Order: sequence, then structure tokens, then C-alpha cells
Amino acid sequence: MNVAFIPVRGGSKSIPLKNIKPMCGKPLVYWTVAAACGCAKIDKVYVATDSEKIRETLLEVTQQEKNEAFQKLEVIGRSAESASDTASTEFAMLEFANEHAFDHIVLIQATSPLLTAEDLNRGFALYEEADTDSVLSVVRQKRFNWDVAEDGTAHALNYDYFHRPRRQEFDGYCVENGAFYITSKERLCETGNRISGKVKAVEMSEDTFFEIDEPSDWQIIEKMLGRRLRVAQEKTGQDAKKTIKMFLTDCDGCLTDGGMYYSENGDELKKFSTLDGLGMRLMREKGILCGIVTGENTKLVARRAEKLHLDILKMGIKDKLSVVKELCGQYGISLQEVAYVGDDINDKELLEAVGFSASVPGAMDEVKAIVDYVTKRQGGSGAVREVIECILAGHE
Repeated sequence: MNVAFIPVRGGSKSIPLKNIKPMCGKPLVYWTVAAACGCAKIDKVYVATDSEKIRETLLEVTQQEKNEAFQKLEVIGRSAESASDTASTEFAMLEFANEHAFDHIVLIQATSPLLTAEDLNRGFALYEEADTDSVLSVVRQKRFNWDVAEDGTAHALNYDYFHRPRRQEFDGYCVENGAFYITSKERLCETGNRISGKVKAVEMSEDTFFEIDEPSDWQIIEKMLGRRLRVAQEKTGQDAKKTIKMFLTDCDGCLTDGGMYYSENGDELKKFSTLDGLGMRLMREKGILCGIVTGENTKLVARRAEKLHLDILKMGIKDKLSVVKELCGQYGISLQEVAYVGDDINDKELLEAVGFSASVPGAMDEVKAIVDYVTKRQGGSGAVREVIECILAGHE
């Protein structure tokens, strides 16, 4: 079991209650919680705090989001001793480890709001490699370092100033940015340290070099986060506003939760969301063709397609891209006028080819990395409806 541990306290001196001070419209701690909850490798997210105000604020904002990913979140208490000015982060981690069951832990600093779920996914992918005991996040810097002695004499540390390298030829060096650290419970308890053994580093973007310690740091990071959010919003809006004439989706994992249920008689069952059904109807009312293209071949999927009055049903499909190309020829539209929702490797080729691609939080990481949009809702709980609303907003 992988858990995220985010220690926050109410006694910040430089910026009072900084962990819930609004940054880009959300409490500071919200951004790292959202990243942790969005990470496919993390099973449970614990925020440990000594402040009832922090607890109330965080729970209120996450519950308002109506994002199923936040179901991973649990806000717990911490002792006054662990929240003191002099207590180390390791002290809080060990206190947590003594009271909770888990196999692996990622320590996340709330003062790193530029952290993303993808950063954490990459961190866990590295951690799962052979001969790896711990992982920490770093930023590559391309600066020329000097050491200045007591007499004022300066010495270059990482380059020869007679052969000054160009930036593009300079590998630079990696700096610990404090965003996250991954290790096992066993090693944490054995060494009393957040990292130990064979340590590997995962590089994050250069703008994540900054942590929030002073008011000036806050201003810099808020501008960076605001710019990132605007770019993401503009991209999603632009992609969704492409002319979409055909909307297709995979079934398991997208229209369903991906689970396989069986009755006592051995009958297979699937859970569909009525939200998705209404969304399909809204699409068809706009004149957009709707359908399912899936590798499955079951009567359950056929019955669902029939009930939704879908225009297209293609089951048992291995080469989805070829089938969709044939559909485009049949209906006289281009691949750029097709939207597709998929979640697994066999969807990847089609997702890369269509005009608008989307996936769900539980999808494979390599799929989420290439799509235009990843839903907040899980498959089978209105994820397809969320994509539909995004597309319809672009048609208004």
C-alpha cells in the first residue's frame, strides 16, 4: 500500500496560516493534495495537522470540488510536539508510521504547489525500478558555482572559466527542490530518515525550484501557478472547440468502472452511469454521431448501446484506428472531427489520431500523458459525461 503524507501546521511564523492562505483561488495545501489524489500510484493521502482551521478549510474546499479522486484524502491530527518549531519532519513521519499501516510512503511538502500528479507518477515509476530504495525530486540548474574563502578569494566549483561552456552544452547539476520523497516504511523506521539506501532522483520542471518560505516566494510561485493554470485552461478550451462531428468511447474503464461483477448464477454484470446516458442524448440532439468502439464483445454492451440509441457500435475490435477511419469514410468526416475517450494501451493509437482525445483518472499513465483532457470523474461515474460537457461547451 502506497500512502502520501503531507504534514502541515498552523504555527507558520513567516506567513501566518500560510497552508490555507488562498493561492490562485484555493488554499495553498489544496494544490499538493490534488496532485497526490490524482496520482495513480497513491492509494491513500493523509494530511496531518494540529490546526482545526486547516482541517475545516481543506475538507470544505475538497468536498466542493465533487471530484472522486479526493475520496483518497483523510485529514488526521498530529501531536503538539511534532508540530513545534524545533521538531523535524522525520519526527512527524515516524509518529505517523507508528500509528498507520502502509508499505511505502511519499512525503510531500505543502509548500511546493507546482507539484503535479504526473511528477509523482514518474517518481513512483523510478522507485519501482530494481535496486532502488528511495527517490527524491530535484531540479536541474545550469549555474556556475563559486566558493568564496574567508580572505575573499573565489574558486570556481563546477566549470573551467578559461573554457566557459555554452548553456546548451552544460549538463549543470541537480538541486533538491523539497517537493517529495519516497521510501518504504521499513527503511523509514530503521533509519529514521526520509531517504536511505540506494537513492535515485526524478527531475521536475525548472520552475519548481522555488519553495514558499517568505512572502516574496509566494508572489513568484503564485504567478507561475496562475500562468500554468491559464495555459491548461486555454488548451482544453481550444481543443474542445474543434468541430466535433463524431463522439466515440471505449466501454470498460470509461463507461464503466472497469470492474467485473458476477451474480451467484455466474452472470456477468456491469455498472453504467445514467449521467453518461443523458450526455449521449444531448450530443445526438446537437447532430453529433455517438457510439462505442471497444475490444469487448458482450451482450451487456450491446444492450447498453441499444438503450442509448447510439448511432455506432463496434465490438471485438483490435485495430480501433482502422475501424474509425472506415467510419469516417462512411460518414464523410475527417479524423480531426472525431472525439474519443479511452483508457488503455490498445486505445493509444486512436487517441493520438483523433481531433480531441480524453481519458480517465484510472487510465494507464502512458495514455494520460498523450490525451488532450483527463477527467476529474472516474470511469463509470460520469467521466464520459464530463468530456461531453467539455465538447458541447465548445459548440455553444
